[in-house]
Amino acid sequence: MSGGPIVSSGKGFTLHRVHLHSSWVDGGAARHDSEGFGLYDLTVADGRIAAIAPSTDDSAGAENDMRRRVVMPAFIDCHTHLDKGHIWPRKPNPDGSFPGALEAVGADRMTNWSAADVEARMEFALKCAWAYGTRAIRTHLDSLPPQETISWPVFEMMRERWAGRIDLQAACLFGIDSARDEAWFDNLVARVKAAGGVLGAVTYMVPDLDELLDRMFRAALDHGLELDFHADETDAVEAVSLRRIAEAAARHGYDGRILIGHCCSLARQPDAEVLRTLDAVAARNISVVSLPMCNMYLQDRRSDGATPRWRGVTLLHEMKARGINVCVASDNTRDPFYAYGDLDMIEVYRMATRTIHFDHPVADWPKTVLANPARAMGLDDSYGKLAEGGPADFVICEGRSWTEVLSRPESGRIVVRNGAVVDRALPAYEELDRLME
Repeated sequence: MSGGPIVSSGKGFTLHRVHLHSSWVDGGAARHDSEGFGLYDLTVADGRIAAIAPSTDDSAGAENDMRRRVVMPAFIDCHTHLDKGHIWPRKPNPDGSFPGALEAVGADRMTNWSAADVEARMEFALKCAWAYGTRAIRTHLDSLPPQETISWPVFEMMRERWAGRIDLQAACLFGIDSARDEAWFDNLVARVKAAGGVLGAVTYMVPDLDELLDRMFRAALDHGLELDFHADETDAVEAVSLRRIAEAAARHGYDGRILIGHCCSLARQPDAEVLRTLDAVAARNISVVSLPMCNMYLQDRRSDGATPRWRGVTLLHEMKARGINVCVASDNTRDPFYAYGDLDMIEVYRMATRTIHFDHPVADWPKTVLANPARAMGLDDSYGKLAEGGPADFVICEGRSWTEVLSRPESGRIVVRNGAVVDRALPAYEELDRLME
């Protein structure tokens, strides 16, 4: 079924016979099938959801009969790199490896990342996310000098420009060893604080990791900042910075929100080490986000051309069983860390379902792109769910079940924001050609 217009009279409309999943409808009254879907009528008035009620026999054949099409809340993408996005044409990864990505991005940043360049690529990426149905994004911003003086003002401008369409958050990004320079670190913390940002870093198993983490946590406590880390993006069994971050949070009595991305090495470690780490993480206010597309691209890529033998995703099932808030997100798009992607959260969830096994049963795994990242980002309860009185922000899929939604790209989806259908035209890649010369 192709995406056609919604018939609206006056200030609202009713979508009849839509499939809503139990994981995004609180206390839904309809009978739900084995996949978790119930059949509902969804009424929109004045940009908000006026009513969600079980469909009746009269709903069949009514105006705006959706015939069981899945309607999802607008997506939340909690881990992206808008400042890196779409540089692949001018600076590809020479061998697809993690070191190759680091070197390529570093060289491109030093040469090309002016304010105008960063702004244009961010704008392009946000147009894509908007067309796919995303409502909120957290981006990491490379903040090694002098880039922090360029990218943070651009981010603040973009946040204001996109207000009311996509809510934007930003976390600074640097290798944690750079925090040894206390004067530079203090200046960066002040900049992040002034911009209403999140304090973030990439952790490595350096000898003074605990001391550097202590510096991060003290700064977060002193300035009232949340924390966001890249951790253990490697297959090295000895990489245990996820646990060390959790232990630092306990050591400092830090109860603020912490989001930790990647955590790939956990899947390689002995059971005793895994359990020790999960205990430490579950005891704190820590969310974990896996990035299946980027990590499958980078991890276990072998220089001898051999086939990769592990997936690079972390232990989300075991974390969820411990009550840890788990998410999946886009990560990089068309840059040396991931040559593909377009900030399409249906693509992300499709990949996660296939690689992390978010099925049989589906249970509440859809929350990993909806309510869970909203919680990790500190967004209010209107994000990642559909509720009476909440904003009419949702995506009408072509598919009527999970196997239909996740088998095709959903190019005919209809995106509704504030009760109105939005223009889903994607920006043409040629818009960036002038930056690639």
